[in-house]
Amino acid sequence: MSTDVSALMKITDRPPVVMIEGHGSRLRDEDGKSYLDFVQGWAVNCLGHSPSVIAETVAFQAGRLVNCSPAYYNAEMARLASRLTECSGLDQVFFCNSGAEANEGAIKLARKWGAKHRDGAFEIITMDHGFHGRTLATMAASGKAAWEPLFEPKVPGFVKVPLGDLDAVKAATTPRTVAIMLEPIQGEAGVYPAGDEFLRALRALTTQAGVLLILDEIQTGIGRTGRFLAYEHAGVMPDILTLGKGLGGGVPLAALVAAEAVCCFEHGDQGGTFNGSPLMCAIGSAVVETVASPAFLADVAAKGHYLAGRLHALSAKHGHGEVRGRGLLLALELKGVDAGKVARSAMDHGLLLNAPRPDSLRFMPALNVTREEIDEMLDLLEMSLERAG
Repeated sequence: MSTDVSALMKITDRPPVVMIEGHGSRLRDEDGKSYLDFVQGWAVNCLGHSPSVIAETVAFQAGRLVNCSPAYYNAEMARLASRLTECSGLDQVFFCNSGAEANEGAIKLARKWGAKHRDGAFEIITMDHGFHGRTLATMAASGKAAWEPLFEPKVPGFVKVPLGDLDAVKAATTPRTVAIMLEPIQGEAGVYPAGDEFLRALRALTTQAGVLLILDEIQTGIGRTGRFLAYEHAGVMPDILTLGKGLGGGVPLAALVAAEAVCCFEHGDQGGTFNGSPLMCAIGSAVVETVASPAFLADVAAKGHYLAGRLHALSAKHGHGEVRGRGLLLALELKGVDAGKVARSAMDHGLLLNAPRPDSLRFMPALNVTREEIDEMLDLLEMSLERAG
């Protein structure tokens, strides 16, 4: 590595390589080494690295209008908002720059709604091991034990319950409760699905109790599970939806989407300098138009089944554990070997994998990954498992 990285804050343990170029499922570092990327920015690059549809959109829109301030409407924000309401079944959209910002907006919107319609209710029930972002409020909403001692005092108002435990949710629901917030699949926790039945039960419970259902689809949305939105599998409709990661296909773009009855922000309650910029929204529209195609989504589902099947076979062969997840968001439980060590060995072999916990590997390839690339990944993974073991 020749690039000087000393001016960068040390906020994570990065390997000693510097990436300079990427196309499709491949990344290349400054030494010329190529990597097969099954992380893709943590499910961000839904169309792979530097896809032509994004490159062409950037070139066109950058020459037309980059930013005109969120104090004015622009055509691209209106176009993408209409597409997202059409795809989600919800009514109004607030654009922002990151999933954490979208979740922060969801929390604020729910509290505003509770102040207006539920006698000042403000508490939000969230799930143990959930992940909603790194702002002070979204860290408080998350259920990561390692965050408990950080950045005190915490933002109050979040009650944690075990994922899948409907009785615990019922017991935690009080007159102070304004919403229940969760991920359809807990990605950072190691790819643990909430389950369709649990989501349906939560929707029934929230409707009966008169509180809101907030679904964080930062990681599961935009085709990742084989449907445009993961809640479609359960046949439910949230009151508030958050999107990010894949929405921009690699650029910083996120969205807070809500039912009209919940949209109670007043002028000045919410905003952001770069929110809804024409450049970002044009890219988002290009991504959504590509991913929302029924043929594209069917292909994601088929490749998800293929990858899951190959992982099951590898697990059985080597005595590892379950395969969790849906579509192209999957995890493999490892037995007798440290996942971090496997991920480091894989990188040596030219394969990028994520180890969200010591006993699990997470797979988040581009949604247009090929079967040949999946087969190549499995071969490299098997070599890495043998070396790490």
